[in-house]
Amino acid sequence: MTQTVPNGPALDREARGDTATGLPAVPSPARSNGPRGERPRGGRPTTQERLARRRRVQGLALVTAPVLVVVLFVGVPVVNAALFSLGFTGGLNQALADIGQDTVSGFSFAVYGTLLGNPTFLRDLAATIGVTLASTGLTIALAVVVAVILRLRGGFLGRTLSVLAVVPIFVPVVIASWSILTFTDAQGFLRSAGAQVGIDVPVWGYTLVAVVFGSVWTSLPFAVLMIAGALQGTPDALIEAARDAGASTWRVVWQVLLPMAATPMVIATTFTVIGVLGSFTVPYFTGPNAPTMLGVDISKYFQSYNRPQQSTAMAFIVFVFAAAASVLYLRSTVRSNARELGKGQR
Repeated sequence: MTQTVPNGPALDREARGDTATGLPAVPSPARSNGPRGERPRGGRPTTQERLARRRRVQGLALVTAPVLVVVLFVGVPVVNAALFSLGFTGGLNQALADIGQDTVSGFSFAVYGTLLGNPTFLRDLAATIGVTLASTGLTIALAVVVAVILRLRGGFLGRTLSVLAVVPIFVPVVIASWSILTFTDAQGFLRSAGAQVGIDVPVWGYTLVAVVFGSVWTSLPFAVLMIAGALQGTPDALIEAARDAGASTWRVVWQVLLPMAATPMVIATTFTVIGVLGSFTVPYFTGPNAPTMLGVDISKYFQSYNRPQQSTAMAFIVFVFAAAASVLYLRSTVRSNARELGKGQR
């Protein structure tokens, strides 16, 4: 006797793997032994993983060449010079050690101790720091004045000052140094103009004052471009709101414009300090024989006195002061980037 099984066709479809509705069954997701989102061990990499790996390789290939150039032509010489100033006279430093005078061999800080105990070097170091501070202060002050006039007043006066402040960037430093010297020496323009009206103008040629003039001349264009660009980006609404609240021009400048240009001012100050610290052409042409800037001292010790180890130590002393000045730039840049990143996330 045949036994009838209810829903026989449906059971047959389920036995074949189909659903009771006649549609194919949905395959169950493959299980992985690792965390969610990772492919199983031993499996082939996905297309996204291959693309990501290719991008990483291409990025490494692009940065390898400039990194190698910096390491070979900057990093290795710097490290080698630092070792030479500390008494390592072998290897790449052997030739300089053989031809140089008063070379110290063996690891020690004797070279630095000798320099810091030399009154002449301390006098030149003090002159370098003094000229750097005076030049930087005058440069930033003049740049702020030109930028503020250009932002608040504009017109013929603002355009004239901006052009005069930027012109030095197109004048070679050698020509500018010679011009400043002939402008400030005993037979220069200032003395001649003063003599016409009975004024005895001091002779500033071959003095540190002439070095300050030359340093300000060469550093002013970059500072003006940085600070003026920042002030031009200040919204007019902020200035008008401050004036509507009764703020004077001085308060508008001090409390509205200058805070908006804080980061560019720090950048301009840092680069001016570094540029003046290591300058050579301006103090060489316009400065006195004593005291001299350290940039001139480094050249004299290396070429005239045949003391390369001492000149290398001087260079690293200048580097220490420049690195101290760059801390302000790094802090300001990090804070500015952090603020921009915070705005982007919000």
